[in-house]
This record gives sequence, structure tokens and C-alpha cells, in this order.
Amino acid sequence: QVQLVESGGGSVKDGGSLRLSCKASRTITSVFWGFDMAWYRQAPGKQRELVARSSSGGSTTYSDSVKGRFIISRDSSKKVVYLQMNSLKSEDTAVYYCHEERSNSWGQGTQVTVSS
Repeated sequence: QVQLVESGGGSVKDGGSLRLSCKASRTITSVFWGFDMAWYRQAPGKQRELVARSSSGGSTTYSDSVKGRFIISRDSSKKVVYLQMNSLKSEDTAVYYCHEERSNSWGQGTQVTVSS
């Protein structure tokens, strides 16, 4: 099964930026090219929600709450998916998880805290 490790979380002020990374292992680059990858988040007391998705075909989709502020990208040669988060708000505070759809693999999550 694919192993996913997130990094890049932290604490920022309203309006700040962070870039999350998700590194895949136990897979090879040519297979990673075919992965549909996504970022989810889960805030305390709330259900996990889809934030952004990057398909193997190159398309990207975003939740309405982050559209225009977050950008998902990937470097398949490095087997890494990124989530650039700009104009952060307190409501973006959550644990962010990386997900690979084919094997339904999840990372351990990385905490993002946005304070005013």
C-alpha cells in the first residue's frame, strides 16, 4: 500500500500562507503519475471534508470554501503533492490529510492553526 507523509503544517496569523507537502513512498514514479490525489481536512467536532483534488489527467477541483485561495499541485518526478494555502482564515484551522484514491491510503495528518 502507498505510504503518505504530510509536512508543512504550523501556526500562522489570519492572512498568512503555508505550503503543505505530501510525499508518497512504497510506489514508483510511473505509478504515481496515474494517481488521483487529494487533500482533506478535519476540524474539531466536524466531519472530514475534501479541500482539493488533483487528477492523474491534470484537472484540479476545489471546495468552494478554499477556491481562489488554495492551489493543489504535484511534482510526480518526486512523488509529492503540494497544497499552497494563501489568505488563511481562522476557519481553515484543521488537521490536513493527504489521500490517494486508488488504494484509499491516508497520511497521518498535519495540523494547521490560523489565529487572529
